[in-house]
Amino acid sequence: MTDVSTVIEAAGALSAAGGLGYAKVRAPRVYWSLVGLPVARVRFAATYHSTMDVCGLTVQPSRLRAFMVRNVARRPDVQPVPPKVRKVRASSTGMRATLRLPAGLEPADVAAASERLRHAWGVHSVHVVETKPGFVELRMTGYDVLWRVKLPRRLPRSLSGPLVVPVAVREDGTPFVRDYKKVPHSLTLGANQSGKSMFQRNLITGLAKLPVGLVGIDCKRGVEQRGYAPRLSALAVTPDEAAELLEALVREMEERFDVLSAHGVSDLWDLPVKVRPVPLVVLVDEVAELFLTAAKKDEERRDRMVMHLVRLAQMARAVGIYLEICGQRFGSELGKGATMLRAQLTGRVVHRVNDKQTADMGLGDIAPDAVAAVTTIPPDRPGVAVAGDASGGWSRIRTPAMTPAEAVATCREYAHLTPLIPALAPFRPVVPTTPGAAVPLVAPVPVTE
Repeated sequence: MTDVSTVIEAAGALSAAGGLGYAKVRAPRVYWSLVGLPVARVRFAATYHSTMDVCGLTVQPSRLRAFMVRNVARRPDVQPVPPKVRKVRASSTGMRATLRLPAGLEPADVAAASERLRHAWGVHSVHVVETKPGFVELRMTGYDVLWRVKLPRRLPRSLSGPLVVPVAVREDGTPFVRDYKKVPHSLTLGANQSGKSMFQRNLITGLAKLPVGLVGIDCKRGVEQRGYAPRLSALAVTPDEAAELLEALVREMEERFDVLSAHGVSDLWDLPVKVRPVPLVVLVDEVAELFLTAAKKDEERRDRMVMHLVRLAQMARAVGIYLEICGQRFGSELGKGATMLRAQLTGRVVHRVNDKQTADMGLGDIAPDAVAAVTTIPPDRPGVAVAGDASGGWSRIRTPAMTPAEAVATCREYAHLTPLIPALAPFRPVVPTTPGAAVPLVAPVPVTE
């Protein structure tokens, strides 16, 4: 009987060990919550002071502190002072610790030691973020959160807003969002099969659920955006249609400026709700098709389109028109106006590219340190990208996998939110009543002179 119970206990122990091993590989979030987090908490608490000391993150105490230690506490030797731990919070992806820096330390000192801290506490990564003067937050991840991406169900209160769309997950476990009120225009670059289209699908899926108008420009005959027609207020699929649509957008922008002037405000969001026009997001797929020309007679159309894009990028933010530019390359070789337009696109997302020059085009002017990170993105991880902005900060992100059918289904589900904008009515695509039927390019709405 004893032998049988011993065998059962051993089998149970082996099963539990095997289950944990399986969870570590297939369900890292579960493994971290059950095993990794308790171990990391104990290791962090037990070795914090010594780890900070060997990493050079301690300072000599002030004279008053040294005096109190020697004369009040009656201790002959005064220990160096590490950053004080204010708060430790756990999550399903890692652990966060808020530190109060003593005089003599700066956030850059802690960031320089992040790799040593990672090994000392046995976590996957440590990212240092300055929260306010004198305070930093150590964002520790227990596993590779970019391996299998899952967007959070709820956004933190600090990231919520009327025009905030969660698109990807950062390597520190926090969501990457497109906040159009903070970053109105953005440029997305990437080679073929790099996950650029996946990023666009997640973006359109998030925008489809918001009370905004979507405008598509897809000069590849609409192969990417035609399925989103139920949620699009306008769609152009050829350079000629794109030129007319951009001209209509400029006229819409000018009319909205007249509304702002009539109410004595300088921003769309300062208008009363009853007269506030609906925000518009213009999604341009493969922007190079708008710049390239095959004949001399097309150059006038190209110059007109570029001028309209530059005007929208320079002024349209105030009236609630935002640009999402997407392409494989975007530099001065496209012709006049390309560099001027790129300078107005504050947000930058660069996926895997084929050459360093393309990475420089996307991030070299705002975050030079991020260029090297782009060139190290492996080809077997589509969706991984480097996101930066004009502040000089950057981070690795990855979008969750999404099929075109899922994005199309979301656009159909929220088709009732599609606003009818009179200025863009001639370009509104006709949506077939039968699902799966071919989508006509534009509605047959007559244009009055």
